[in-house]
Amino acid sequence: MVASAIFITDLTGKPLISRNYRGDIPLTSSIETFARYLIEVEEDVKTPVFHVDSAGEFVGREDVGCTGVGGEAFVYVQHNNLYLCGVTCKNSNIALILTYLYQLTALFQDYFTTLNEESIRDNFVIIYELLDETMDHGLPQSLDSTILRQFITQEGNRMADDSKNKPP
Repeated sequence: MVASAIFITDLTGKPLISRNYRGDIPLTSSIETFARYLIEVEEDVKTPVFHVDSAGEFVGREDVGCTGVGGEAFVYVQHNNLYLCGVTCKNSNIALILTYLYQLTALFQDYFTTLNEESIRDNFVIIYELLDETMDHGLPQSLDSTILRQFITQEGNRMADDSKNKPP
């Protein structure tokens, strides 16, 4: 078992897009928990992998595994002004979820040139298709863009690299 759900949020934790693969976690409360983590936990203490016990409390590194049954593990990566987050409530391979998130980021960049909040909003239909094709019931599948382009024929809205035209 790997990921129960994947979601993408902005820097404040506001959800942009989400996909619940297994239905074994309450997605809305998981997104709220992640947003609470971003707000409540200090920057120097944050880690890309954290655990929340069944009572909804953040568990420190030294206490992970000692909390008994229940809870959720969160894995996230930050890219530009986005967080890509995976959640699981099983004893999953966290390194596999982390690798999936990094490869998913590269796939989105290949499809849309620039991965940011605007490109997520402009391409949400293709993103849902990519999320469905790249993961099956929580298990990662192929993330090769040349293979995926055979199945997903719709072109993404490629963002122009206008870094020179952006206001300061």
